[in-house]
Amino acid sequence: MAAAAHAGAAAGDGVSALLPAGAEIERAAELVYAVMPPTPQYAWSLLGERLAAEVWVKHENHTPVGSFKLRGGLVYLAALAAGANRLRGVIAATRGNHGQSIALAARRHGLPATIVVPHGNSREKNAAMRGFGATLVEHGDDFQAAFEHAERLAAAESLHLVPSYDRGLVVGIATAGRELFRAVPALDRVYVPIGLGSGICGMLAAHEALGLATEVVGVVSAHARAYAASLAENRLVELPSTTHLADGMAVRTPHPESLAILEQYRIRILEVTDREVAAAMRTLYECTHNVAEGAGAAALAAAEKEREKNAGRRIAVVLTGGNVDRDLFASVLDQTVDLPRGDPA
Repeated sequence: MAAAAHAGAAAGDGVSALLPAGAEIERAAELVYAVMPPTPQYAWSLLGERLAAEVWVKHENHTPVGSFKLRGGLVYLAALAAGANRLRGVIAATRGNHGQSIALAARRHGLPATIVVPHGNSREKNAAMRGFGATLVEHGDDFQAAFEHAERLAAAESLHLVPSYDRGLVVGIATAGRELFRAVPALDRVYVPIGLGSGICGMLAAHEALGLATEVVGVVSAHARAYAASLAENRLVELPSTTHLADGMAVRTPHPESLAILEQYRIRILEVTDREVAAAMRTLYECTHNVAEGAGAAALAAAEKEREKNAGRRIAVVLTGGNVDRDLFASVLDQTVDLPRGDPA
């Protein structure tokens, strides 16, 4: 299994350099732990029974913003605030979790934060961002349109644009993988959802720093296939996103740097449908009493698809976030969620 995560490392030294090294991750951990404790990882018995495996859940839904993204925001903003240039403020585009991270981290440094979201974004995520002191701007129908508007506002108002993917974010996010791998030795496989790639690249950075043989598996929505198609065709492919549940993975244009890393490490990609994600959200609630948003449940959905491969193994899934609107979560639990008929079962 080592080959799956390490195959491209020797041939891709330049790409490997895009990942933070162990010493950087250690320094980032000090910044993160000044704000939050390490999140837990538990082996849940009922999940183990369902998958016939030892199943560990890395609970990134337990951070102060309910998502792994906070780690990256804390480290990125700390470096930004320590710079010589005086900032008027920061701006970011998001579907929610990145924006909460930037809003909270900016407030710690006394920086005004503007967050751009697409129309129809999660009401409760929007409320959370405002609660952290951000000015919220709604624009466009998807993340890409919101990001392009954020770029324009950044130029017009002299704001620092915080990207959704950046090496400075990855080093903070890598602290989650560091915790998981140190707490649970000899994992056979870990499943990580992919939005723009900071989560899986952070996991790879921790994996590389510790020299592990664990297979790192990427998970995308079957309704947001840009990364899967790009890796399959060995070129950047832009595709529309039509997922109704996994908004954290609703990306139509891969980030070139994260895509290069995944290509070099030959990451295996699994696709999960909204129906599979909904089932995983229910399973997580039934077996662990944890709330997972769609992207947060995607890793378990992928692990369930590979039940035979995982039988008798020690595996982990990253529950990346629990920020789901109450009404939507209720409809998922009672199986009345309105999903398009074209969504495969």
